[in-house]
Amino acid sequence: MLRRFMAYASLAVGLALGLGSHALAQQYTQVGDYEIHYSAVNTSFLTPEVAQANNIQRSQGIALLNVSVLETQPDGSSRPVNASVQGSVSGLTDTPRNLAFRTVHDGDSTYQLATFRIQEDEPMRFDLDVRYDRNQAPAEVSFIQRFYLDR
Repeated sequence: MLRRFMAYASLAVGLALGLGSHALAQQYTQVGDYEIHYSAVNTSFLTPEVAQANNIQRSQGIALLNVSVLETQPDGSSRPVNASVQGSVSGLTDTPRNLAFRTVHDGDSTYQLATFRIQEDEPMRFDLDVRYDRNQAPAEVSFIQRFYLDR
């Protein structure tokens, strides 16, 4: 399962074939037995085929956020969780903008994808509420990332 997640996480950072040296380290937050994985990349790094297959607009001014959740099983393996994500993104000087996530299913894995406009060389703050268990409050995940336009 983790191998499948990592393969799909490559989508978010170029879907394996399109990035080369632009690959981004995988980021995640551990919440109990759950790993909340997230990655963001400029959509211009995606190959045209990958972007078209996933209905993602390639542009220097647009980035893609990918979020998925894995649950650690008693035997140490991981299984994907059908989680929902809500959140926002903001630069240093602007108001937070809501992210519109859509669910993508790949075999037995589920991912939440959202695109957003970027501001070059400005730290962008992401505040996410990730609901991985309907009987629990959503986990809060926040991170800051800086994007650069590919010129």
